[in-house]
Amino acid sequence: MVLPAPLVPPVPLVVLLLLLLLSALLPGAAPATARPATARPAPGLAAHGTPEARQRETTADERRVARELTALRARPGALRAFFRALPKGGDLHNHLFGAASTEFLIELAGRDGLCVELRTMTARQPPCAPGTRPAADARGDARFRSRIVRAWSMQDFPRGTPGHDHFFATFGRFAEVARRGHGRVLAEVAGSVARQGQVYLETMVSPVAGEAERLADEVGFDPDLGRLHRELLAGGRMDRLVRLARAEADAGDAQFREAARCGTSRPGPGCGLAVRFISQAYRESPPERVFTQLVLGMELAERDARFVAVNLVQPEDGERALRDYRLHMSMLNLLHRRYPRAHITLHAGELVPGLVKPHELTFHIGEAVRTGRAERIGHGVSLWYEAGRSGLLRTMRERRVAVETPLTSNEQILGVRGAEHPFLTYRRHGVPVVLATDDPGVSRTDISREYQRAAVTYGLGYPELKDLARDSLEYAFLPGRSLWRTVTGRHAYTPVPACAPARPGAAAPGPGCARFLRQSPKAAVQWRQEAAFAAFERRSWKPVPR
Repeated sequence: MVLPAPLVPPVPLVVLLLLLLLSALLPGAAPATARPATARPAPGLAAHGTPEARQRETTADERRVARELTALRARPGALRAFFRALPKGGDLHNHLFGAASTEFLIELAGRDGLCVELRTMTARQPPCAPGTRPAADARGDARFRSRIVRAWSMQDFPRGTPGHDHFFATFGRFAEVARRGHGRVLAEVAGSVARQGQVYLETMVSPVAGEAERLADEVGFDPDLGRLHRELLAGGRMDRLVRLARAEADAGDAQFREAARCGTSRPGPGCGLAVRFISQAYRESPPERVFTQLVLGMELAERDARFVAVNLVQPEDGERALRDYRLHMSMLNLLHRRYPRAHITLHAGELVPGLVKPHELTFHIGEAVRTGRAERIGHGVSLWYEAGRSGLLRTMRERRVAVETPLTSNEQILGVRGAEHPFLTYRRHGVPVVLATDDPGVSRTDISREYQRAAVTYGLGYPELKDLARDSLEYAFLPGRSLWRTVTGRHAYTPVPACAPARPGAAAPGPGCARFLRQSPKAAVQWRQEAAFAAFERRSWKPVPR
């Protein structure tokens, strides 16, 4: 696979000097030059991957597939087919509208009669005023279509140019398409996820965003967060929002089932996918809006099984996001105590030198873990600069805080790739890492490419890739017990006693195991994954002679 050139932004000399000073004053903080020179990508595809990731004995089938994968490294087409067929668990870091293919969004815009403003290439409501064109024109005008694709995604973005601003600007350009119901988009995204060999999706959405903003504006902000929480609940205000959000989800479900042809003789592949939603709060919004969105997301996660968690979205380096970062963590700390069954995953550490002031690089991940109560971290790229980095890694290992790692978007947005990325550092310290796509429609990628990229860049072999896929389900926010028992604090992927007599993924698991799987949605999805692995390992991946 040919990877794009790095988009590493230049680090000004003054930033380097300030970070060097911080490294002397703050224990564990790393200077700008501290990206470890020893963390070099392994060449090609190693048969056994990184030794620090080895936690279990491999089977004969796994060793055979590992050898065959190594033999494929000089055959790009065969390598791509291998990774497309590889079972890849779940995608835990996925923004629904950023996940849809740009071509699909253009088609939706045309179907809905939307217009495209020619100066900014932004979708607008009809009628089409001067300076706009109907989005439907893209069907017959290839040049117009290409302009939209480039404006709404990273397609043809200049190599060697930092992509941060363009990446985040794409969402505003197709936002009008996104406002018209998520069911059709979910059908397209779920179908793509299922075709990529995944069995589970957690995707981020904004439940009744307009209604939540109106309630927040009505109540206003109170620095006493406990009192603000009580005010939002008073008089059934939040109950009303929850009812509206559930009705919106019901409508989306119906739209999804129709678009995916579920219940018909030709159901789409997405119909069999397990899907859960993560409620977004916009960190660039006024604090009363952020808090209201978080409360709504927590309420939904405890009252509707379709919703599992909350997250903060929008650029972490935004002016308000930086100013209110610790306030947002305090909000989550309070709400975690009020809603203990709601999960928290946070974008944190999506930063590099030159993007923010040096001190901002020293605490975001740690605050998200310790104060914000994050059970998973999205991106976590600025690890090198965290104050008390060793202690943070130890805390993440002990609490099993997983890092959601979308390698392609980390390069496109931050210019970070290969040895500059802390992927191997997390793994060496026993911190769980899961591969994810982030916004595959915008990035023009898919989960198969993310696995292939990880394997090629970091020398991962088949057993390591298999365990990465298993980890993506182990750290999913699905209810129920895991299929796997924990041995000395780590997952060796040994089945729980109820399912130990049967081979994981077997068609007939036995009465005790079948009962266990019926009682645990998480274990049931993990069992499906093991069945997919069993089928995958029955195939031969030997290179075909040329």
